[in-house]
Amino acid sequence: MIVSTNSARLAYIGHATVGLGMDGVRILTDPLVRRRVVHLYRYVLPPDPRWLVPPDAILISHLHLDHCDIPSLRRIGADTRVIVPRGAGTVLTRHGFRTVEELAPGETTTVGTVSVTATPATHSGFRPPSGPTAIPLGYLISGSRRLYFAGDTDLFPGMTDLAAELDVALLPVWGWGRILGPGHLDPHRAAEALTLLQPRLAIPIHWGTYARIGLVGRMPNFLTQPPHLFVGEAARLAPGVPVRVLQPGGEIDLP
Repeated sequence: MIVSTNSARLAYIGHATVGLGMDGVRILTDPLVRRRVVHLYRYVLPPDPRWLVPPDAILISHLHLDHCDIPSLRRIGADTRVIVPRGAGTVLTRHGFRTVEELAPGETTTVGTVSVTATPATHSGFRPPSGPTAIPLGYLISGSRRLYFAGDTDLFPGMTDLAAELDVALLPVWGWGRILGPGHLDPHRAAEALTLLQPRLAIPIHWGTYARIGLVGRMPNFLTQPPHLFVGEAARLAPGVPVRVLQPGGEIDLP
């Protein structure tokens, strides 16, 4: 996908996978594009192939299997630059990825004209079933717009000071199971995060894409309800922050 200078387009590809084209640079987060991953099934259409053309960089937030999926990364290309948490590089290099860069919270790198800063996250960094453990991250992506991709995290005190003049917050609002374990935002806590971040726009992610096989039959609203609960909580707790719900596969031009 060609992105012209000073334009910005964002696609919610599904789960924690977001495609961003900004200032002539293309970035992809936590690619997960397979139909089935272990016990999870993808209930929406496959990603638009335009977003799977090798980007300028891939950002990996942590090593859980639904965020660092080796077959999905291979589909995009082993020569693609992959930016990962400190301690995660060996997972990629032993699978043949040739351009891997590690960041710790607070460290910054550049992708073309865009800067990428690793931010803290409150989550497990262990890769099942046998490790390693790497520091979980979010990312602050700064160019003509400033976006925060939270990865998987719970609230943490430093959210208040992550970024001034934040244009877009990409916040997880659920997951793939009936309940959320520790280190996650649900619709209410994601709305609380808006009171700390104060972005100009919030887009809920990490919902509506994958579920445990058999779960949707027992909980028919599971794939559709979380972002709308978030909209309601955001209107109550952070009424000054507009929310845009993108269905998996949806795209938006960022003003």
